[in-house]
Amino acid sequence: MAARVDLLAVGSLHRDLSPAARHYLDLLRPLMTVRVREIKEVSLRGRAEAEVLREEGRRLLAAWPQAPVVFALAADGEALDSETFAKRLQLAFERGGAGFVIGGSLGMAADVRARASDVLSLSAFTLPHQLARVVLLEQLFRAGKILRGEPYHH
Repeated sequence: MAARVDLLAVGSLHRDLSPAARHYLDLLRPLMTVRVREIKEVSLRGRAEAEVLREEGRRLLAAWPQAPVVFALAADGEALDSETFAKRLQLAFERGGAGFVIGGSLGMAADVRARASDVLSLSAFTLPHQLARVVLLEQLFRAGKILRGEPYHH
């Protein structure tokens, strides 16, 4: 089983969120290999929102994860509980690995969503894209513990 995750996100994490992301990446190290790649966020200054979405979408598609199963994250995606997410992740690992794509502050272009194997939601709340990355890392950690049969409630 290839417990590999390729996380592709728009923009760099804000310095206030970086310690939380590093914390979960450290916790994940014994559970799975996680590679995080970032594409440059497109400035809204002087541009229409549709143009920004299109350009960020082009960049995401150009850097698309090599994993056989790629999940796009969006507010209106399928909501899963932690146990079901862990099972979905296990199936992706059995196929060779999982990819996750997080759009920018405006969301994700339709062609990016269409290329994904599935579209998932992390919460019924709308989350800022940078916070969504930290929440995803935490859920990956929780899923890794579930898949090992270890306690995951703290």
